[in-house]
Amino acid sequence: QVQLVESGGGLVQAGGSLRLSCAASRSISSINVMGWFRQAPGKQRELVASMTVGGTTSYADSVKGRFTISRDNAKNTVSLRLNSLKPDDTAVYYCAARPLPFGPYSYWGQGTQITVSS
Repeated sequence: QVQLVESGGGLVQAGGSLRLSCAASRSISSINVMGWFRQAPGKQRELVASMTVGGTTSYADSVKGRFTISRDNAKNTVSLRLNSLKPDDTAVYYCAARPLPFGPYSYWGQGTQITVSS
């Protein structure tokens, strides 16, 4: 079991930046993949960025070059830096953990709202 708590959301103007943080209740060094998802009103939840324990990252095409994921296994945290924000980035952002290489994302945070105004 691991509890995840996100922080750092808020209201920002288009072109601005935010940094989301996710604090885990225990060590994440054994968790294979940590990811950030988002869900906009009326849309399906989508994977925005992920990072393996080995440091391999993956991004949705819509955020490549603008968002950066990082994880600190020593501090049990995962962060998402969001730059050049657009109104289409408005969503609830969730931190999630996928303990096994080919398993599901089993643990989720409660989400944090990001609203980007035009």
